[in-house]
Amino acid sequence: MGFADDAKQTADAVGDKIQDTWEDTTDRIGDKFDEMKAEGEVKKAEAERDSVKARNDFKEDMRDST
Repeated sequence: MGFADDAKQTADAVGDKIQDTWEDTTDRIGDKFDEMKAEGEVKKAEAERDSVKARNDFKEDMRDST
């Protein structure tokens, strides 16, 4: 029975290692997704800021020319 017990313990250890690796991988994928999403939101906010600034500059130029 010693061999069977050792084999079971080894199989359990391998299973635990695979599960840990899977959880780490899914966490990393989720972290990368969150990072990319945040980066996209930053780029969108910067584009909106630039658009508002350009519109305000244009309005200011129109006011100055009249």
